[in-house]
Amino acid sequence: MPGISARMRLLRGGALIASLVVAAAPAAAQAVFADATLERYSPVTADRLENPDDGDWLTIRRTYNGWGYSPLAQINTENVSRLRPVWVASTGEIDAHEAPPIVSDGVMFVATPGSQVIALNAATGSIYWRYRRPIPEGIGPLHRTSRGIALYEDKVYFAAADAHLVALSARDGSEVWSAKIEEFSNGFYLTVAPLVADGKVMVGISGGERGVRGFVAAFDAQSGEEVWRTYVIPAPGEPGSESWPDDDSWRTGGGPTWVTGNYDPETNLLYWGTGNGSPWMGDQRPGDNLYTSSTLVLDAATGEIRSHFQYHPNDSWDWDENSPPLLIDFERDGRPVQGLVNVARNGYLWFLDRAEAGKGRIGFVGASPYVLQDVFRSIDPVTGRPDVDPDRKPGTGKTSDHCPSIWGGKNWPPAAFNPNTRMIYFPANNNLCGRTTGREVEYIPGSIFTGASIDMYLAPGAEHVGEVQAWNVDTGEKVWTRAMGMTGNWGPMLTTAGGLVFSGGTNDRMFRAFDAMTGDILWEFPTNSVVTAPASSFMVDGRQYIAVMSGIGTDARSMQARLNNIWPGEAPPQPEGGVIWVFAVE
Repeated sequence: MPGISARMRLLRGGALIASLVVAAAPAAAQAVFADATLERYSPVTADRLENPDDGDWLTIRRTYNGWGYSPLAQINTENVSRLRPVWVASTGEIDAHEAPPIVSDGVMFVATPGSQVIALNAATGSIYWRYRRPIPEGIGPLHRTSRGIALYEDKVYFAAADAHLVALSARDGSEVWSAKIEEFSNGFYLTVAPLVADGKVMVGISGGERGVRGFVAAFDAQSGEEVWRTYVIPAPGEPGSESWPDDDSWRTGGGPTWVTGNYDPETNLLYWGTGNGSPWMGDQRPGDNLYTSSTLVLDAATGEIRSHFQYHPNDSWDWDENSPPLLIDFERDGRPVQGLVNVARNGYLWFLDRAEAGKGRIGFVGASPYVLQDVFRSIDPVTGRPDVDPDRKPGTGKTSDHCPSIWGGKNWPPAAFNPNTRMIYFPANNNLCGRTTGREVEYIPGSIFTGASIDMYLAPGAEHVGEVQAWNVDTGEKVWTRAMGMTGNWGPMLTTAGGLVFSGGTNDRMFRAFDAMTGDILWEFPTNSVVTAPASSFMVDGRQYIAVMSGIGTDARSMQARLNNIWPGEAPPQPEGGVIWVFAVE
């Protein structure tokens, strides 16, 4: 492999041996060793979470506003071509690696499929400890992944696949407490990264394809006791219940909350995305179906729903809108806006006003399609409600074609915002369309509850699918697009003060650095698999690093497999297997 030094090869081998040894241990934490870096590890306070040091990456997007931005500029447009891997480590797992490396005081924490958390020396890759939680017999989550961990004080918080929230000791990985969130045999499971705010640990639930009733729940960070639980689907008599039929469909109405929300410490408000309705066909649950396919604004202290914005009522396309909007203040027509910017799965980029989000209202500013979208005929300029073409809406016993496909214009991989360029960057899948046919389906706890058959095809004349796009948030206009060829793009975004955007996500296994202003590719490196995890940046002893995990699985693998079948060209192999990659300029 080009550019890998002998020292790095030795580190890789040592990490791989440690991986194999610890993987064979019983399900628990097993310490490998400790050093001065681990001994210096300091508690992660609320103030550090709100105001992280430039060299740390303490939360999945570094800051509560979801920007995915690093203020480090040692790696920049002038020297990024000299970026080389300094260490790699195998995770010992296959399937979807979708968690960012979290770094505090030179200690790195990563979560992987298989209900595993690993702590390492961020500068060398030496493994401190590894925690594995037993996978119960009979559990079958549709998405075998974990999107990260949370840090607070001396603990690491992890959402395990069997619907338990676990608190671990940051120093040795031992289990401090475990809280049952729901019953996994009824289709509930966890893939979300926890969020620590207001002294609580928040998680959202997965399982929308199994007819769960989605919720966000908060737990006391010290004891693990549940503090509040807010359901996405209102019960009869609750606000929003009038948007559901007068039957029991609300009990299995969906609205999973499987991507971590963003947070505003000044108002103590959470911004959390919600998923599709269940079953998929909206004509089986007539009405707008609040609060599916929405952004919910929750009071972090109580869980109370303060306001919401629904991107498309009565979802019938499986367009989960779980990705939370980024908290970005922007200008529009010369006036400042306390903004929310959301790259929605339905193929539109939404600009919203959060000034009165705590008082029952999210204002609509504007929306534009960023990929081929033929379902919305127009958007109401006052409310933001889309006018849906009925011929493009599937139903029970009805087949409809629609663009984008069920995987959306952008799926869960997060966008990033650079305050210097005033641009938001995101991965897109353009020119992909779907054909969906609905059918009646009976609810059986824990079983698939979609009631639909799907197909995927390319729009006529399409010459590419994957894209990286950049939009100016003050003008609401696209600045540049980089077409990535006939590949899906599932690459989360990292942007830096060095004028760079880092992302992977394409089937050629490349991890890339783009010029943030122009979209030019300045550097690329072939990893072991496809990068579908967010990258992070940190500094140890005055040296800046870029870290990312590579390992394809779940939806990215499924969509790419379908694309391989419909595109006549020969796709490169996309092997599975998780590896942590850490780069620096040499």
